[in-house]
Amino acid sequence: MNSTEQKYSTPPSQMTENEFVEFFGGVYEHSPWIPKHAWHKGLNDDHNTPAGLSAIMMEVVANADHSSLLTLINAHPDLAGKAALNGELTEESTSEQSGAGIDQCTPEEYEKFQHYNNAYKEKFGFPFIKAVKGSNRHQILDAFVSRIENDEETEFQQAVTEINKIALFRLEALAEA
Repeated sequence: MNSTEQKYSTPPSQMTENEFVEFFGGVYEHSPWIPKHAWHKGLNDDHNTPAGLSAIMMEVVANADHSSLLTLINAHPDLAGKAALNGELTEESTSEQSGAGIDQCTPEEYEKFQHYNNAYKEKFGFPFIKAVKGSNRHQILDAFVSRIENDEETEFQQAVTEINKIALFRLEALAEA
């Protein structure tokens, strides 16, 4: 399916606010305020595709203040973190992490993830975010190593970029369901 096709039972532009927020509320991790704001911006036929919805939701994110963005970043779980080990991830995060093979880590790899998660959060004050679709656990660990050398502003912006990628992947998955 390409970005001009959609398979939603009701086109997003024809959904009520409650329907829209209910359906798309999980696109941004624990942040239904983003689809809510997108709906209030006004949806049209251009927003009936994953790419169209992504564009309007990314606009909401781009216009959010620093505090709201930090809350959005902090809503994301650690990769291979305690929430994953305890089965406490959202359905979307569970699927994404397992698709990258994180659920198949050796004990040594889990230790590395824990070490990097902790070092990253200690340095930047928020969790490491990476859109893991299409990646494997080795590539993700490599990304930790290279990105931990960045400054805080670079990583803050990278986290927002990665969150928008995750959201687009989720929008595409919803359109295919």
